[in-house]
Amino acid sequence: MNFFQRITKDHSYFIAEIGINHNGNLKNALKLIDAAKLAGCDAVKFQKRTPEICVPKDQWNIIKDTPWGKMKYIDYKKKIEFEKKEYDTINDYCKKLSIDWTASCWDIKSVNFIEKYKVKFHKVASACITDLNLLERLKRSKKPIIISTGMSTENEIKKAVKVLSQKNLAILHCNSSYPAPNNQLNLNYITKLKFKFKKSVIGYSGHEINLSSTVAAVVLGAKIIERHITLDKSMWGTDQMSSIEPLGFARLIKDVRTVEDSLGVPKKIVFAEEKKMMKKLRKFS
Repeated sequence: MNFFQRITKDHSYFIAEIGINHNGNLKNALKLIDAAKLAGCDAVKFQKRTPEICVPKDQWNIIKDTPWGKMKYIDYKKKIEFEKKEYDTINDYCKKLSIDWTASCWDIKSVNFIEKYKVKFHKVASACITDLNLLERLKRSKKPIIISTGMSTENEIKKAVKVLSQKNLAILHCNSSYPAPNNQLNLNYITKLKFKFKKSVIGYSGHEINLSSTVAAVVLGAKIIERHITLDKSMWGTDQMSSIEPLGFARLIKDVRTVEDSLGVPKKIVFAEEKKMMKKLRKFS
């Protein structure tokens, strides 16, 4: 049994994607970790980039409106990026709360940085699934890996899986629109991923506004669920509107747990409680 099969054996594994919704503020990040823990999440996830590597040079000097005033795009990306001081605090805080954490690394330098924290698994963002050099570096870590598949063709998914191998791999169905329209979620593809990649755990990374489609993903077989979390949808930031506020996240997890308890097995069972009713209601039993 691989890592992901083990952690999803009893129930689906919930990851609250904090990403950059902290807006470069460590206090916000800690509040989001608190909210994820209270909601019942198993893990939180951040994003780690080296701006000089990840931002194309022709975009560096574009002026952007930010909460801190107008600034060059490269300076904005640096401002919202957490470094050692912040991640030391995050690492200690998550240990204290007994919640797993990891980060989507967008470049090899970021992988080397996050590896120092001995995270339990790595996450590959949909945007990075075609970066084969990054995938090779992550594979060398010998850690379990989750990949999201938004914006990806089936051939691109196959190529990434071939590099990483299906062992200790989780593959998340995903639509990378922010927010994703309901009629483009294509949840039935989860069943095909389960068929094609039998040795991997299949999950769902959602960017839609509603909660019910994520419950449906679990019914279809998703065992790892990733949704963005925010303190307030009205906060500044590109991901806030497609994120879930704390109470909504708690409701989602409660609904999923109810559904999981209800699914049962593909076999007709007459339970003991029904047998009592049978004696009472059936004349010829």
